[in-house]
Amino acid sequence: MTITLQHFIGGMWHAPAAGPTRSVYNPSRGHVLAEVPEDDIVGANAAVAAAVDAFPQWAATPPSVRARVLFKLRMMVADEFDRLAALVSREHGKTLSESRGDVQRGLEMIEFACGIPALLQGESLRGVAAGIDCDVEREPVGVCVGITPYNFPAMVPLWMWPIAIACGNTFVLKPSEKTPLTSVELVRMLDASGLPKGVLNLVHGGHETVDTLLTHPDVAAVSFVGSTPVARKIYETACRHGKRVQSAGGAKNFVVVMPDAEIQPTVSGIRDAAFGCAGQRCMAGSTVVTVGDAKSRLMQPLIDVAAEMKIGPTDEPANQPDMGAVVSGEHKTRIHDLLRRGADEGGNVVLDGRGVSVSGATGGYYVGPTIVSELSLENTLMNEEVFGPVLCMMHADTLDQALDYSSASGYGNGASIFTSSGRTANEFRRRVKAGMVGINVGVPATLAYFPFSGWGNSFFGDLHMQGREGVMFFTRAKTTTQRWFAPDEGDIWRR
Repeated sequence: MTITLQHFIGGMWHAPAAGPTRSVYNPSRGHVLAEVPEDDIVGANAAVAAAVDAFPQWAATPPSVRARVLFKLRMMVADEFDRLAALVSREHGKTLSESRGDVQRGLEMIEFACGIPALLQGESLRGVAAGIDCDVEREPVGVCVGITPYNFPAMVPLWMWPIAIACGNTFVLKPSEKTPLTSVELVRMLDASGLPKGVLNLVHGGHETVDTLLTHPDVAAVSFVGSTPVARKIYETACRHGKRVQSAGGAKNFVVVMPDAEIQPTVSGIRDAAFGCAGQRCMAGSTVVTVGDAKSRLMQPLIDVAAEMKIGPTDEPANQPDMGAVVSGEHKTRIHDLLRRGADEGGNVVLDGRGVSVSGATGGYYVGPTIVSELSLENTLMNEEVFGPVLCMMHADTLDQALDYSSASGYGNGASIFTSSGRTANEFRRRVKAGMVGINVGVPATLAYFPFSGWGNSFFGDLHMQGREGVMFFTRAKTTTQRWFAPDEGDIWRR
């Protein structure tokens, strides 16, 4: 019998309210792993109430004590690393190697949050005016909410709640209904580490649950990662209800290949950027622009290496493939539909992964590596985030033209260039309109202590996730201005 996942509220696991559920699948096989509630407004309200109750005491807890809880969590995640990675592969479909990277990036976020005492240090300036000093302190904002996507079940939730609770906030996590199992396991670990009841809460659900959290008067801040249309809606709704918001959306990340690029490392970088995690990441290198004669040098080696990739189930440690399934049958259908439209609009499908067959896993949701060339900026594939193993290719005569193509997308998550010229690399870095730039790097995703700094339609808000910007988002400044009067004899404030 398939279990229905429970909420974690106020330090206790609670069965969701009776109602419709949706299935959590193993994409490698198409098997049902669990059920989650379609929506649970009662559960969402209860989670916020528990976070409200826990906030005063947790905010008053010394930062060093809060950090010790996260140190314990860090040890637990490290001890259970392989089991967590296997769970990610099972519920998401990415390879075990990719799942290990997912967990590793999450672990690095916990480690970053463990250093919170140093990161919460304030600022002081003596003598800003005659006899006047100023001090700035960072204080927690209150109850925070995280709404996370399916594509990184470990990393993205860990972008949010370790920093939030280390800063003294309480938190309500709403994980993706497609991949909630990893979040459930991480919450179990944190509960075992000694976190006070109500500091971290988890609720499952869909649109109504999310809307309840976005509009709740006791929620102070909202973090979101997902598609651009939803990210924009989350931002607008939460802002309208007085929340501070960081809302990360989708992308069309351009990879520019110059004529002087070294072909073998370029091909390897593009393969990993385009087809890693079956293309289901907002930093995927989904669009290649060849400049000059790079096209004739790159195309066939790229087709060859993509065609050789082994596709298969990822839920068994042995005989791991190069690429796993996409997350659901619905998503597979969407990818096929976008490819059909792109071809109808003039795209040349030079490598077609729609007919891939995987022996022994006929129920899985597989799309093989696909390359579409001769695309124009007006093509559907150039305007929709496919979020699958589909590489779009364009050609430009000059770097200027390639930069124009990149700017036309309206997104701004990442952009990369492959070149042997330092001058060209620096010009690209200076002029490209993207928040994260790669030089001979296919996926320029940042580490925990740097902000995940998307621009344009890839991010809505002011302060990004990760790094010092993440700390600033989950805290607010309190400035104290002090005037010192001439002391009486024996005054303890005598200076």
